[in-house]
Amino acid sequence: MHKFEENTVKSEVIFNGRVVRLQVDEVELPNGKLAKREIIKHPGAVAILAMTPENKIILVEQFRKPMDRALVEIPAGKLEPGEKPEITAVRELEEETGYACDELQLINSFYTSPGFADELIHLYFAKGLKKVENPKSADEDEFVELLEVTLDEAVQLIQEQKIYDAKTAYAIQYLQLKEALKENE
Repeated sequence: MHKFEENTVKSEVIFNGRVVRLQVDEVELPNGKLAKREIIKHPGAVAILAMTPENKIILVEQFRKPMDRALVEIPAGKLEPGEKPEITAVRELEEETGYACDELQLINSFYTSPGFADELIHLYFAKGLKKVENPKSADEDEFVELLEVTLDEAVQLIQEQKIYDAKTAYAIQYLQLKEALKENE
């Protein structure tokens, strides 16, 4: 037991949707007092940092209703029940971009908002991209536009707040760090 651990006394699901479940837990705090925690349960997701042979980053632009605007992001999608993250990554890359890859490498996994959600994103680096002749189609409620940009152009999109989500900014900063380490060798 961790010294800050909170023990669940009671848990109530108040919404169970297609993507998330919202529950309210009553927890016992380390000092013995009770508190409520609102928790979003999520199946997890993948995100793919995909690079063309010309060192262009594959991005998608799509409308995001929670922000009520379009964002430019790396391809991503949620895990299906029982699906391994690397399988999801290959599927999402093809569905959203029309590309397949020769090599898929896990960069890191991270929680998006641990204060209230358990979503874990697995970030992959995809190399050896090739266009798929008849790619799997995207979800019927998903409309995306494909972009291919240089690292400098991606950084500019962050500065312009067109790239404005954590997973994409993390991926771009990963590339920047990788480039900086190469220069210092």
